[in-house]
Amino acid sequence: RKLSNVYNDIQKANAAAKRVFEIIDMPTEFELSSGARECAAPKSGIVFKDVTFRYPNSDHAAVDGVNLEIEAGKIYAVVGPNGSGKTTLISLLLRLFDPETGVISWDGADLREFRLRTLRRQISYVSQDAVIFADTVSNNIAYGNYDATLNQIMEAAKRAHAHEFIERLPDGYDTILGEHGTSLSGGERQRLAIARAILRNAPVLIFDEATSQIDAESERKIQEAIDEFLPGRTALIIAHRFSTIKKAD
Repeated sequence: RKLSNVYNDIQKANAAAKRVFEIIDMPTEFELSSGARECAAPKSGIVFKDVTFRYPNSDHAAVDGVNLEIEAGKIYAVVGPNGSGKTTLISLLLRLFDPETGVISWDGADLREFRLRTLRRQISYVSQDAVIFADTVSNNIAYGNYDATLNQIMEAAKRAHAHEFIERLPDGYDTILGEHGTSLSGGERQRLAIARAILRNAPVLIFDEATSQIDAESERKIQEAIDEFLPGRTALIIAHRFSTIKKAD
């Protein structure tokens, strides 16, 4: 009698297993990447030439025939309404997607020629929703540079204006943060993300609408941190507010 139920249980599990294995069997990004070249900091710059990209099942292109020259060492602002393709443009630079048509070149070489890890090693990315892990403050900051010492982590936090609120936490840099940083305010999460970018110390910085959902005081501190960090770097700043982009080249 019990054995007669086993088949039903197996069939239920089989449906779930099929969906899981479809994902497990998908090729990884690194398997799809055929590049073999090592990527270094941009010397001349990054160029988008006739770049078009359309999301699956979409009626229109998210990025359509974009031409853009980004000179090394300068700050560029990308401004536009929601849905205009700002984040898609950045995703193409990070090679989260590849363009359907056109080429993105880094110092004259197609992005697809580079090893994916070495390309992304040149970029620090601060997103609109800061990714915070259920781990210590210091490990969250060191996510982009596992070899960093505590002194380097603290120095990055000071430059990001995060040290002041970290010291007020129960165990300071050893405080365990909740999943998604629920114990922190939006501004505090963003300052941790900026400290992570500062510690990573990559030559290219992407700042994706990271002040769109915070109060004026937090925005001021974040802006000060960015202003100190930007000189000498190639930067793309995506924003809605004019105050965030007024220092762009």
